[in-house]
Amino acid sequence: MEPLYFEDFTVGQEFVTKARTVTEADVVNFAALSWDTNQLHTDAEFAKKGLFGERVAHGMLGLVIHAGLSQMLGITEGTILAFLGMTWKFHLPIKIGDTLHVVQRVKEMRETSKNDRGVLTFEKELVNQRGEVVQTGTTTVLLAKKGKKE
Repeated sequence: MEPLYFEDFTVGQEFVTKARTVTEADVVNFAALSWDTNQLHTDAEFAKKGLFGERVAHGMLGLVIHAGLSQMLGITEGTILAFLGMTWKFHLPIKIGDTLHVVQRVKEMRETSKNDRGVLTFEKELVNQRGEVVQTGTTTVLLAKKGKKE
């Protein structure tokens, strides 16, 4: 997909990413990278006795997977000027073997005091293969406008 500028978006516009399966290697590598070796993620015997009955992926791994899948859309490649912030909620566990995709909608758009950029907020859902929304949130970015100079 071609990169989009601020004025190419409309409130309510929806984008759906490719899907990606969460693997054992993802969980192990994320534990090593983050130093989060909580037994819910790393100890199968411990996790069997827990709330979910099996190991689950780190909640933050879901957030990171969402970021990568969203970036792969390419819709802001070269037009994003800054990442301004986010909100995020964790609703259901992500299990090893779950296949995730992101549904993102343009929630809000606003002009800035500079005519070469605008602020865009996306509403996001991280969805598993069963259609369950496992995580939700918003991301807000600063985007370039087409050919505008200050």
